[in-house]
Amino acid sequence: MSKRGVYGWVVAILCFIILMLVTPAIPQSEEYHNFADQRDLFFGIPNTLNVVSNFPFLVIGVIGLILCHYRNYFQLRLPGEVWGWSCFFVGVVAVAFGSGYYHLKPDDDRLVWDRLPMTIAFTSIVAIFILERIDERKGTFSIIPLLLAGIISIAYWRFFDDLRPYAVVQFVPCIAIPLMAILLPPMYTHSMYWLWAAGFYLLAKVEEAEDKPIYKWTHHIVSGHTLKHLCAAMVPVFLTLMLAKRSIETERISLLQTWKISWTKIRKNDSEVENYSCTYTSVPVVETS
Repeated sequence: MSKRGVYGWVVAILCFIILMLVTPAIPQSEEYHNFADQRDLFFGIPNTLNVVSNFPFLVIGVIGLILCHYRNYFQLRLPGEVWGWSCFFVGVVAVAFGSGYYHLKPDDDRLVWDRLPMTIAFTSIVAIFILERIDERKGTFSIIPLLLAGIISIAYWRFFDDLRPYAVVQFVPCIAIPLMAILLPPMYTHSMYWLWAAGFYLLAKVEEAEDKPIYKWTHHIVSGHTLKHLCAAMVPVFLTLMLAKRSIETERISLLQTWKISWTKIRKNDSEVENYSCTYTSVPVVETS
């Protein structure tokens, strides 16, 4: 690892230690388990919609995992990519079972199995981004440390009733990935799919926070948490579509640069239209008798 990489890790660890020292512990609230929709709608399944709304994770996770390995459908070029995306789709499949298991009878013990698969998916995505946008070797070697960091954050919460490490693992990628998608040159095309995925995840978090108000607004048809599951499942959907469509980027320029170029062209075209319009209106009209 280069000196720059070592310094980066040292700074990141120091920032985390300082954060843990200056902020209070965040215990898990028991109110979190009190979801708005607790109906048993069919087949005697408790909290039916919050359980069955996890099914899309199973479908898209299995599809993505198969396509990662079946005749290299996604055209993954590097072993690190195969490992990273495989871990991601394994995490997505596991979300279906972990979250379904938790929502059958929500409590702290079962919540571990809900959060653990999501953490695997989060950390895998970060490793993939490092591999694609920063350095292939560093990204490949970061897969296991990042997965371990996610698992440790879950264990720390469960044993010490402190959500701070888990919050870092969950929310840092939510900020870092869209920023890297915009600012760093991509290895592949169709980078906008990353932003679509990030947008749906943000919407899912809003729906999760507004669980009870949404249940009330929809006249007890569907709760915010059920919609959260469906929107969160759109994240692997968009990433799977991206993998299926993308190709090697011949001109590696960031989305920000692409937007700047497009904006410059739009302004130039508008200026040309305006100049043409002014020239046309300034032509004198000759009256004939």
